[in-house]
Amino acid sequence: MSPSGLAKKAGLDPTTFNKSKRITREGKLRWPSTESVSKVLSATGATLGEFVTFIGTADSGGVYRHIPLIGFAQAGSDGYFDDGGYPVGGSWDEIPFPDVGDPHAFALEISGNSMEPVFRDGDTVIVSPDSSIRRGDRVIVKTMDGEILAKQLRRQTARKVELQSINNEHDDRVIGAENLEWVARIVWASQ
Repeated sequence: MSPSGLAKKAGLDPTTFNKSKRITREGKLRWPSTESVSKVLSATGATLGEFVTFIGTADSGGVYRHIPLIGFAQAGSDGYFDDGGYPVGGSWDEIPFPDVGDPHAFALEISGNSMEPVFRDGDTVIVSPDSSIRRGDRVIVKTMDGEILAKQLRRQTARKVELQSINNEHDDRVIGAENLEWVARIVWASQ
């Protein structure tokens, strides 16, 4: 089936999977939404396991690779990230995960209930520092004070980032650019 045929069968715009729509103006990869993937799975009758066997690049050496994993609470500590939000150091555990096209992708294990109902204690989120971020994306934010937050991006300007809480019991946040170390997109979550 062609990419446009697959998109049509899934009830999506026929150009959804065109290569020209896979790269942003900044040259970063843009991935289909989980809703689009779900529609493709329904249309084809494939399982998620079958679907991920088709993910990969010619030089990836396989479908899965090991990505760094730490606990959410540890992520605020020094020594786990460089200034760009890329994982560094030798204290990370690793998990096998389908190659997401970002060599800097990492996993965080959620602890506690502050992100319910979206993310629960024990869930794992995959974070892609190289993925483009759009309004409405769920993101991980690290402040200059070392605070790690999981929020939804409401708006980002040159001077500030406006974040909506995932859990209504917690306040939304506005963080000035001078207090922001990095923002990275959550591209997948185990739930």
